[in-house]
Amino acid sequence: MRRKIEQQLSEWKAQKDHLPLIVKGIRQCGKTYSVLDFVRKNYQHYVYINFLEDKRYNSIFDQSFSIDDILVNISALSSDKTTLTAGDSCIIFDEIQECPEARTSLKFFHLDGRFDIIGTGSLLGVSGYGDTPTSVPVGYETVLEMRPMDFEEFLWAQDIDETVISKVKECLGSLQPVPTAIHERMFQLMLYYTIIGGMPAVIERFSQTKNISEVLSMQRNLIHSYEDDMLKYAPTSDKAVIRECFRSIPKQLAKENKKFQYSVVRKGSTASRFLGSLQWIEDVGIIRRCYKLSITELPLDGNAIDDSFKVYMSDTGLFVAMLEDGTQADILQGNLSGYKGAIFENLMADMLGKQGRKLYYFRKDSGLEIDFVTRMQSQCVILEVKATTGNVKSAKTILTHPEKYNVRHCIKFGRYNIGSTGGFITVPLYAAAFFESIAL
Repeated sequence: MRRKIEQQLSEWKAQKDHLPLIVKGIRQCGKTYSVLDFVRKNYQHYVYINFLEDKRYNSIFDQSFSIDDILVNISALSSDKTTLTAGDSCIIFDEIQECPEARTSLKFFHLDGRFDIIGTGSLLGVSGYGDTPTSVPVGYETVLEMRPMDFEEFLWAQDIDETVISKVKECLGSLQPVPTAIHERMFQLMLYYTIIGGMPAVIERFSQTKNISEVLSMQRNLIHSYEDDMLKYAPTSDKAVIRECFRSIPKQLAKENKKFQYSVVRKGSTASRFLGSLQWIEDVGIIRRCYKLSITELPLDGNAIDDSFKVYMSDTGLFVAMLEDGTQADILQGNLSGYKGAIFENLMADMLGKQGRKLYYFRKDSGLEIDFVTRMQSQCVILEVKATTGNVKSAKTILTHPEKYNVRHCIKFGRYNIGSTGGFITVPLYAAAFFESIAL
């Protein structure tokens, strides 16, 4: 499948004297596939080592970090007798978190300079996971974060023509309505993306079978594997509460006030008991926090309240899979009542988060609340997500008082086409995937 990280990999390779590369990300987001595909297309020779699959490879660093010694050890263990040539060969260290010494060796490979190195890993830097490298190669590695497929990559996988996507971006740039046929098709595909999400294997199965039951089964297997990681790799004292935190997410988002509350995880609980557990889940890449702002003013990070936040699943398809059977059909048929707001908010968090944007929201005790707040063209812009049309009273209040809230634009995402009036820009929800194309 076509992935956006391909461009980032190409840019890394094109850099003069580039450092060894680490591609990190949540399990099953496509790291190994994308790296192998890139290496096969861009190098004459390569060696692939998977430290999780074959523990014997951990011994290649036992005696020294001399590159010649490491190469001899690799050759002795590998059934692939590929000859590596300086300047046109790459060594892939897959599941590098399983071998701390492999991470340490990156410094020595860079100083040697003969071969490119790409490491991939999950759970890198996560508290409680495995052993710490004897020496983290600070200054000797470049780190790329890979996320599950975003909506645009999903469209590529469904063979949507690039001219169609370009037309949507063009309409966003001119704030002109998307042609009806394209608009309706894109909205339908967005509903499918909402229930399928961005895990490559899940998208591939959907593309092949169009069978939602098979998709759901795969998603729930993935969720079970994440829970297994929580029990296997998390600090012993946190194992049970980490899983409780994770399983509470649907209940957290079902509340009218979606602020994460530890008492929802377990009655009477406090932050001191569960905060580390929540951090562990976030470090793994399963969830994404959306921080409350004290005021709608730039810089947003400086006005974020550290201990007041919402929690969204980083992939909306996995979030929907955590809900009861039948939710997928309800989404496609539009029969979700109040909970549809939570699902589409998570979808918005998915789309913004996969673009690398930090998430913020605004709420006052008076009840005034804005779903998301972001920086856009050097301005503070508020975002409202509505399943259909919905009440935007809070947004109107804020726009009426720019001297107080420092906001002059609101973008309403929902079942709209593109339009603009009185400080409000209406945008179809699927267009959040092309956020940078929206004109103020």
